Amino acid sequence: MAKQRINTDDQPLNPVEPDGHWRQLRQGDRVSVRLAPGFETGGLVDAVTADHSVVWVDLDGGRGRTLLHCGDGVEIRPHDS
Repeated sequence: MAKQRINTDDQPLNPVEPDGHWRQLRQGDRVSVRLAPGFETGGLVDAVTADHSVVWVDLDGGRGRTLLHCGDGVEIRPHDS
């Protein structure tokens, strides 16, 4: 018996808009990133897409470079100086 395939082509995509502060981010900005409850770290913005929906951040402490999307539920804020 064949498995039933779900056709996702007909389902609409829900566009995601970045929060206002994401639109202010620029390469080289120091930011605070909350990846999950209880896990917050700092880093430097390495790259930002033209629509500001995706940000690459070099995390502090040698944790590497990570890609953050505005629809991932990640909080990213400019670091308080």
